[in-house]
Amino acid sequence: SSGINAEWPLRPGYFLECPTDTIVERLSLRRSDPVTGQQYHLIYNPPPSLEMKRRLKTHHKDAESAVDEDVLSYDSQVEELMDYYTTSQSVNADQDPHTVFESIESLLTKPLPKQALKATL
Repeated sequence: SSGINAEWPLRPGYFLECPTDTIVERLSLRRSDPVTGQQYHLIYNPPPSLEMKRRLKTHHKDAESAVDEDVLSYDSQVEELMDYYTTSQSVNADQDPHTVFESIESLLTKPLPKQALKATL
């Protein structure tokens, strides 16, 4: 085979599967403290004081409308990407971050055999 794939073979891709409302909640409620640079999430990692909460800023990419737009863009392209990355695997990202990390780490260190991978596609 010739072309770019012969020079740089594709590695498996990992697609994080997560409901849209969870994605919007996780991203649109992120905030940063301009004084300390500390990152917070209004539900999962709230600031320790009301004073700090009042000074938190939202990055323009975390605005709910921007997140919705990004999700729509992803949804319009994901099928084509999955077709292109034929050895890709999906990961349930609707779990706590540590569990998602462990799932990806497991796939990286102990990838599925090619026969099992083909059966899952």
